Amino acid sequence: MLYIVPTPVGNLEDITLRALRVLKEVDLILAEDTRTSSVLLHHYDIHTPLRSHHKFNEHETSDRVADEIATGKNVALISDAGTPGISDPGFMLVRACVERGVEVQCLPGATAFVPALIDSGLPCDRFYFEGFLPQKKGRQTRLKQLAEQDHTMIIYESPFRLVKTLTELAQFLGPDRKASVSREISKVHEDTQRGTLTELAEHFKMTPPKGEIVIIVES
Repeated sequence: MLYIVPTPVGNLEDITLRALRVLKEVDLILAEDTRTSSVLLHHYDIHTPLRSHHKFNEHETSDRVADEIATGKNVALISDAGTPGISDPGFMLVRACVERGVEVQCLPGATAFVPALIDSGLPCDRFYFEGFLPQKKGRQTRLKQLAEQDHTMIIYESPFRLVKTLTELAQFLGPDRKASVSREISKVHEDTQRGTLTELAEHFKMTPPKGEIVIIVES
């Protein structure tokens, strides 16, 4: 069986008892970055063999791993933080397993956009998950499409591109569009800033952000 196991996005306590049991019992853990995942596994005294599985090698490794699971192995897939497959490697391996009739179980658990969405104060009954915007090719096309969205929007961003993205969102969606920026979710310095896209862009020009970031934008 392939287990998709969410891991904490910040605080190491944000992991389920079931996830810990699975990580201890499987034959192999596939990790996006073995160095990052080793911190979590060491913290919980988990000694299961670890192998790298990331966006740069998943095209080559997914079929091979699915074949291994088909022979009787139990494998868990984790990412650096959050749920594999959500802006992280996962889809290709799941597809390869499904094609071979291998059972897949996705455990419920941490995903960064959920607390950011709830914390934003914006409507969360319907929402659109964009993930990371294209950095170059197709970026303006995506921004124009977002301008037509009638759902609350969720965008992941790097701290180094945050001001640029907020500025472009203000340009395409309107400077007075309400939004929030959440960073360092569930960590010691967790922070959510709310305001218009223009106000947020100005705030982060003056206060350069750190950590992983989730932008929530009203429809």
